[in-house]
Amino acid sequence: MLFTKKLQNKNIILASKSPRRQQLLKELNIPFKIETKEVAEEYSKLLKKKKITEYLAKLKAKPFTNLKESDILVTSDTIVWFKGKPLEKPKNLEDAKKMLQQLSGKKHKVITSVCLTSKNKQIVFSDKTSVYFKKLTEEEIKYYVENYKPLDKAGSYGVQEWIGLIGIKKIKGSYYNIVGFPVHKFYKEILKF
Repeated sequence: MLFTKKLQNKNIILASKSPRRQQLLKELNIPFKIETKEVAEEYSKLLKKKKITEYLAKLKAKPFTNLKESDILVTSDTIVWFKGKPLEKPKNLEDAKKMLQQLSGKKHKVITSVCLTSKNKQIVFSDKTSVYFKKLTEEEIKYYVENYKPLDKAGSYGVQEWIGLIGIKKIKGSYYNIVGFPVHKFYKEILKF
């Protein structure tokens, strides 16, 4: 396998609890292990768009202070950018409903940044995708929020879930970026790294 050959002496560490990121990395056929450390995801309100996700992706790498020569740490962050502000993970189901009501019938951007960190260097790259939602009914929003898990997702939705299947009219950019990991860019960057 082309990819594994280039990385055969590397120890890839994914610092993410996201089952979606873990699945996408698995599908690339790269051996990796999962190791997470708690980080307070706080940032200056002066940061906008990809400056937020870049800052948070780097922040998630900070606690990993004893990386070995062969380690490559992968950290990542995703936000939904809507009307000049970030929509992050909802606080509760009521908050999730409100977010989906806001996104209903409108366009928003999904921004993901990935940070690659080794013992001696660090790079960050980002991707953005425009997402267009149809007008969602109250019943559709209620059904989704009550039957799926919107609380661990930026903007309160998963593109690969029911709401994405029935609600998204079109996207401009990478689908996998909306899922939470721009795999095409990651592939290119990790091979260079």
